[in-house]
Amino acid sequence: MIVVICGPPGAGKTTLATRLRDTLAARGQPTELVHSDDYSRRTYDRLYERVRDVPAGTIAIVDGTFYRRSWQTQFRTLSTVRFVHVTASLETCLERNRERDDPIDEQGVHVVYREFSEPEADVRIDTDECSADEAVARILAAMGSWGWVEVREG
Repeated sequence: MIVVICGPPGAGKTTLATRLRDTLAARGQPTELVHSDDYSRRTYDRLYERVRDVPAGTIAIVDGTFYRRSWQTQFRTLSTVRFVHVTASLETCLERNRERDDPIDEQGVHVVYREFSEPEADVRIDTDECSADEAVARILAAMGSWGWVEVREG
């Protein structure tokens, strides 16, 4: 079971992926978080190789921009993958990037934002409109509807 959390830099992907992993782990759900920043070359090929053989019963959370359609298409070949598209305004993404300990070049934020190929997402979240807690609750509710996790309140 693979949840791809994608969107432009600064949209809130890592925050949501980390909170989702922590919430699932607290519930005793085997979970792996794989981040695109962990790879410097052949990033999406290596992410794909890493998560395609996730053990049964484990939820892999993949955190990356996936701004190119070819990367999205590659992951769509996996049988149990769902996409969560996280977005925010360009201004929000730039501001959040500036606040990071290790920001990426602002031109990179502009390029990814402009060239982002919107995925066929199973869940869409605008972090300008909802908090991280609300976003994670929406993802968990979706995962419950997919039969991946037990739906719990709070």
